[in-house]
Amino acid sequence: MQFNILKTSLAEIQELRNLFLAEISFQFVYHKCHAAGWADTYIFTLNGSPVGYGSLWGKNNRTDRDTVFEFYLLEPFRRLADKVFREFARVSGATYINCQSNDTCLTAILFEHANTIHAEAILFEDSIQTNFEVSHTVFRKSGLRGEHDPQYILEQNGQVVASGGHVWSYNFPYIDIYYEVEEEHRQKGLGSLITQELKNEAYRMNRVPSARCNIKNIASKATLLKAGMRVCGHILLGKL
Repeated sequence: MQFNILKTSLAEIQELRNLFLAEISFQFVYHKCHAAGWADTYIFTLNGSPVGYGSLWGKNNRTDRDTVFEFYLLEPFRRLADKVFREFARVSGATYINCQSNDTCLTAILFEHANTIHAEAILFEDSIQTNFEVSHTVFRKSGLRGEHDPQYILEQNGQVVASGGHVWSYNFPYIDIYYEVEEEHRQKGLGSLITQELKNEAYRMNRVPSARCNIKNIASKATLLKAGMRVCGHILLGKL
C-alpha cells in the first residue's frame, strides 16, 4: 500500500472538494480562500488513486501557508485520518489548524493533534422567522455602489440609524449577513430589525442567511439570537 501526499492545483482536487461541500450542510467560512488565491492544496493518493485532499492558508499573513483549514478523505479511508494528517502536516509544514466545530472530521483531528485550542468566533444559522417593527423606521436599499458601502439601510424619521448587507463569499447556497447600528441608536431593537430584513432579502435572492460574530461580542450574539438565528458552531484555532 503506497501512500503519497503531493502539492497540486485546485482543479486537480475540485471533484473531491465538490464531495466535501456536498456532505456539509452549513456555511463554510473558508470557501473564499481558494478563489482569492490564499490557499495551497495537496492531494492524497493511495496506490496512485486520489483518496482525499488538504488545504492551508496563512492565518495571520495571507502569504503564509501554515494553517490547515480543509481536510477531506473519501469515506472508506477515514479510518486512516490520523495517519494521513500526520504525514500531511509534515509534508506541508503546517503549524496550526483553523476549523469550524461543525466540520466534525477536522475538529476531531484538532482535538487529537493540537493544543492551546480556543474559539475565535461564533457561527449562526437561521432558525425562526421574526416580525419586528419599529415605529417610523424604513428598511431600503442604500443606492450606494462603492466596494465598501452598505447595500441596505434603516432610516428613522429620515435619518440613517443602521446599515448592512450580504457577503457572497460562502459556499452555495449560504450567504453571510453583516450589519452596524449607529452608536447613539443602539439598544433600541434596530440591530434585530435590520438582521430580520437582511434574512428576508437573502431568501428573496434564493440564498440561505447565516452570520458570525467574535466570541467576545456579547451584544452582537444577543442581537442575532433575538432576530431568530441560533448558534450552529464555532471557529476554532489550535497549534500543532
